Amino acid sequence: MRGIVRRLCWLSLLSIATLAGWTGCSKSSKTAPEAASSGVSEAARKKALSAKEAMMLELSEKLTSAMTQGGPPAAIEVCSQEAPKVADRIAKRFGVRIGRTSFKLRNPKNAPPEWARELVEKKVDEPKFLRLDDGTVAAWFPIRIEGKCMHCHGPPETLSKEVREQLAKLYPSDQATGFQIGDLRGWFWVEVLPKTAGSGDAS
Repeated sequence: MRGIVRRLCWLSLLSIATLAGWTGCSKSSKTAPEAASSGVSEAARKKALSAKEAMMLELSEKLTSAMTQGGPPAAIEVCSQEAPKVADRIAKRFGVRIGRTSFKLRNPKNAPPEWARELVEKKVDEPKFLRLDDGTVAAWFPIRIEGKCMHCHGPPETLSKEVREQLAKLYPSDQATGFQIGDLRGWFWVEVLPKTAGSGDAS
């Protein structure tokens, strides 16, 4: 799985190297910062990372297929309908809680968990592994904007009419435009509960 994710760059519709671009348009770092390692087991870090990679891969496959068949408007619809289902499946598979969030939300339901609010406010742009008061391990993985993301997340005046109409239809409160290539877009977050930190699918 590590080898696969290293090859993802989230942009192209034609190669695995860019599949994940439509899930959040990022190259998501896999390295745990030293400062966040204290008190977090290797098993918990591995589970969180594996869950994030699995969600990223499944979303990328669905969104890339939609882009190929119907362009950005189709990908927006798939993201709206399928992303929550993918998160639920990954959560059950790994025994975690998982989602995406941002300081500029497209879907209001993606508001950050309580523990992550300060990280969002500070726009922390490096991976973090934290131990919460109840023993839960919380993981934080940045997402950055890449070229193809600009179809749906670029400056409003650069978006196609079809994209603007689809966003107005599915996300009337959308904030997630106005980005440039390389910008921080948001984050994957994962919560590994104490009783599951050393169990479950971490392939």
